[in-house]
Amino acid sequence: MKDYLNETLNEAKLRFTPFRAWIGDLTDPAILKADIIAGVTVALVLIPQAMAYAQLAGLPPHYGLYASFMVPIVAAIFGSSKQLQNGPVAVISLMTAAALAPLSLTVEQTVMYAALLAILAGGIQLILGFLRLGILVDFLSHSVVLGFANAAALVIASLQLGKIFGIDVETGHYLHDTLWNLAVAIPVETHPLTLLMGILALVLLILFKRFAPKLPGILLTVVITTVVAWLTGYQDKGGAVVGVVPAGLPAFAWPEYDSTHIKDLMLPAGMIAFLSFVEAFSVAKAVASKTRQRLSADQEMVGKGLANLVAGVMQGYPVSGSFSRTAIAFDAGAKTGFAAVVSGIIVGITLLFLTPWMYHLPVATLAAVIIVAVASLIQIAPLIHSWKVNRHDCFVAFVVFNTTIYFAPHLEKGVYIGIAISLAFYIYRTMRPHFAEVSRYADGTYRDALLFGMHTSDTLALFRYDGDLYFVNAGYLEKRLVNAVANKPELKVAILDIEAVDQIDTTGEEMLTHISEWFREAGIDFYITRPKFKVAQVLKRTGFYDKIGEDHIFSRRRDALATIIHKYGDLVDIEHLTYHLPLENTLPETGNKQENS
Repeated sequence: MKDYLNETLNEAKLRFTPFRAWIGDLTDPAILKADIIAGVTVALVLIPQAMAYAQLAGLPPHYGLYASFMVPIVAAIFGSSKQLQNGPVAVISLMTAAALAPLSLTVEQTVMYAALLAILAGGIQLILGFLRLGILVDFLSHSVVLGFANAAALVIASLQLGKIFGIDVETGHYLHDTLWNLAVAIPVETHPLTLLMGILALVLLILFKRFAPKLPGILLTVVITTVVAWLTGYQDKGGAVVGVVPAGLPAFAWPEYDSTHIKDLMLPAGMIAFLSFVEAFSVAKAVASKTRQRLSADQEMVGKGLANLVAGVMQGYPVSGSFSRTAIAFDAGAKTGFAAVVSGIIVGITLLFLTPWMYHLPVATLAAVIIVAVASLIQIAPLIHSWKVNRHDCFVAFVVFNTTIYFAPHLEKGVYIGIAISLAFYIYRTMRPHFAEVSRYADGTYRDALLFGMHTSDTLALFRYDGDLYFVNAGYLEKRLVNAVANKPELKVAILDIEAVDQIDTTGEEMLTHISEWFREAGIDFYITRPKFKVAQVLKRTGFYDKIGEDHIFSRRRDALATIIHKYGDLVDIEHLTYHLPLENTLPETGNKQENS
């Protein structure tokens, strides 16, 4: 514990200076130019996306720009990834809306509490990062994230359909209630001009993405539909537009809130903190696999924490790393975190000088941007792959997918259920590790005799146990050993290979002591082979070595077998554990040459 605290304090000094790893590279004009170009390219996508995602979070669109100004800059400076682009993302935006919905807030209060949620999530991430507890996110297994991402994409897209049809949908307690209300309203309340604008935006986004992926398709779609809305008098004919966007940079301000609501936000803030980091770090790892850069989960957690804190005090809302914008930055040639700094600066320039141009931007266009953006989150191939690897994982993904959709927009409930099922399956698998009596195969390896239909001996048995040995499975191993021996009434020697045991607890050690005594009383000589160093150290400290005898524990199976042969000779049948080299491998080299000639 003392060493952990010392290392934590020493590393804490370095958490605020990770940018030193890349800032020196900016002296190279080529790298500086590449980062500027990449930063501008990302900003052209970030600006319309941020406004759309703010709308998804239940906030006025310009608050998405507030969450995109200083956030990318801070995250780049204090994170470990050089290409990761941070800011508003779809899933975290929807979770923000779901967290605030039960509080029945006004628009002004929603803005304040969204900022408070960012501060709470950032504080959690910052604490975890400094305490080097980024490893906790591993409890979110790949199958949980996979099922959640697919479900969240469908939920997010379906919640935007009302804006495409121009219908103000009555929100139900669950997603299916909301969709039913939408289905009932479509024949009666659809606004034809809004529907046409939404379809135009969707078509443009899809065409740009498919036939001109290098162009800023989202920005061009926003510009085209905004111009069309202005020229056709779209607003005057009932079409919803963004309207007035306040000019100027967001001010530093601590959100005002009712302290009684803190307890209502802590659990959602914790889930947002975990999921935003998982999403961001997954993206960072995908890029790092191509750039071969070093990543630190704890440093990235600190970067996310500071970014969320900044978002909160600058009237933003919770943020994360964006897969689409990071891919754009990477494809555009981003080399360092300076690309994200450039993106943040351009958002600031937009807030200062370009907000009047956004007045006629159709709300349906922002809905179309969200729908197309989250479509890439739907992935079927990984589900099929998980079925091939482990059906438990596929089952977890299936359950998370369905429960997330059922409880939507409260997406976190599906994640909770997924984590619980994943842990249950883990415990179930470790309760019944693989146990087998082994024999020598034709190639000289030891294999499961039952599985491969190989001969065994009635007088000597070599057992292999493939798992850790702790309170959950110690009884299982004891039962398997007793039953295996009961099937061999003439057994004289039993060997247990525990090479796979990496962890052993008190229950496991006591079981080994008990089984060794049971074997002794039954007149069976009991040996243990290949314990790992740390397991052997535990067994020595507890006195197990003295109880069983050091001459009954071997680091190699061959040494154990040699001792047994020397001790028992023909009294035990060891033929099934003997390896005979094939004839062609035993011939002298000269003999082979003569035969070949």
